[in-house]
Amino acid sequence: MLVLVYSDDSHTRSEIIASLGKRPHPDLPPIEYVECATEPVVISTMDAGGVDLAILDGEAAPAGGLGICRQLKDEIYQCPPVLVIVGRREDGWLATWSRADASLIHPIDPLILADTVIALLRPRAQLTPG
Repeated sequence: MLVLVYSDDSHTRSEIIASLGKRPHPDLPPIEYVECATEPVVISTMDAGGVDLAILDGEAAPAGGLGICRQLKDEIYQCPPVLVIVGRREDGWLATWSRADASLIHPIDPLILADTVIALLRPRAQLTPG
């Protein structure tokens, strides 16, 4: 399975990837990651297809993950699930506005992140041949 991780902060991307590892659940296939630090790379990677989940940092600059999420949901037919990570609990309404499939709050709790990602990937794994 392919997971896109977007943040302008390399530490945030590394934290997400380290929290999930190669296989967050034995029922899921192994995960490969594509790291993106800029909005144009996110858009081109998502447009190319093959991504099973996008994890977007809502606090990234200059392009935040919330706006990117909304653009992806508007422009990609059958867009894969998107998880946004917001800065404050009060930003939850922005995650709803962005049409994110799920949202979490910084700082990232590895257990909650893994549970959320597993829930988002499980239906996609059942669609993947093999």
